[in-house]
Amino acid sequence: MQQTYESQSKNGRNFAKTPPSSMKQFDVPIIYRSPLISAIKQGRKDQDKLKKDFSPTRLDFGDMHLYLARHFGFCYGVENAIEIAFRTIEENAGKRIFLLSEMIHNPQVNADLQERGVQFLMDTYGHQLIPLEELTADDVVIIPAFGTTLEIESRLEAIGLRTERYNTTCPFVEKVWNRAEAIGQKGYTVVVHGKPRHEETRATFSHAASGAPTVVINDMPEAEILAEYMNGQRALQDFYTTFKGRYSPGFDVTRDLRRIGVVNQTTQLASDTQAIAEYLKGVTEGIEGGDFADTRDTLCYATNDNQTAVLGLLDTPADVAIVVGGYNSSNTTHLVELCEQKLPTYFINSEEKILSVDEILHYDFHQRQERLTKSFLPWTRPVRILLTSGASCPDALVEGVIRKLAGFYRKEYLIEKIIERYTRP
Repeated sequence: MQQTYESQSKNGRNFAKTPPSSMKQFDVPIIYRSPLISAIKQGRKDQDKLKKDFSPTRLDFGDMHLYLARHFGFCYGVENAIEIAFRTIEENAGKRIFLLSEMIHNPQVNADLQERGVQFLMDTYGHQLIPLEELTADDVVIIPAFGTTLEIESRLEAIGLRTERYNTTCPFVEKVWNRAEAIGQKGYTVVVHGKPRHEETRATFSHAASGAPTVVINDMPEAEILAEYMNGQRALQDFYTTFKGRYSPGFDVTRDLRRIGVVNQTTQLASDTQAIAEYLKGVTEGIEGGDFADTRDTLCYATNDNQTAVLGLLDTPADVAIVVGGYNSSNTTHLVELCEQKLPTYFINSEEKILSVDEILHYDFHQRQERLTKSFLPWTRPVRILLTSGASCPDALVEGVIRKLAGFYRKEYLIEKIIERYTRP
């Protein structure tokens, strides 16, 4: 199926790409693929076409047993963004090509794009690296998978750049924008559950705020604070200090917290968004004139599948868990959170962080720094390791981790036998 860069929504905004219902196969560079992981995923898919089995895949390496989550790695939106980005480079030889910010939250993919001459206009938090004033209409600007704000779109279009031409915004992010627009048109305030500084949350806030009163909350404690403003337990004027920089222009706390609906940053924990929505729904029921819009359909299928697969993974008795992905990846961090609740968990961005059978350099997202841990693998035999990765992590990195671990036990040769087993007719 041929990729289409441009399409329009009913409201005239330019959205990109094939609708997710088609679930097309993307032309992703071979460097990100893995024969091992592809064989396993296809084998599991053939056995479980309806995706009802969330039990892990067991790989027996003798003294080491690896348990792979049922679902992990690149999602639809990420593969779509990568395909567009690499095709854009091929089709625009000799032109200056820019990315608004990181394509996805994976250091290898972003480094590959930079090596091909792509320059970043902003960092992941929106700080300008290259002034937009330096752009011309002859340049190419790629909008990343997280989307961008209407304000930035307008600035690019004023330069003469067609923002829809190379827009890689994930269709599931667009779904959130459309849902926010729909409830806004019905007179509801949009409550965005997301990390306030995350690119996707900033983009969703911008789109929602263009048509409805909007406020961003980070977690359940902030939902509880919002509830206290809703039911009058806090001085209303303090709202503007508590949520400074996170409410839309003209937000009227006396008017705009009665009828609400919740949408989410698509990579949040699905259970957290659902809990916040149920909680705030209960709050509106106790308010005069209160009402709540059902918006749970904004949860991303890939986020749901990967998180549910981790819950299935955690049902397996194990010694440690390893989660692979970019350190600034929100969805990967949430997988780490789930695993940490049950057993020692090591968050790494490549097999290079596994220094030896005894040492691992891993990321502590609580302290936002890497830590060196010794004796991370127990001496029990077989050692049992749970393994998964984030939605922006190439399968090739997961295979690299498996090969590194298998090599410690001199069983790397078994990987080819596993591939044969899963590809045998």
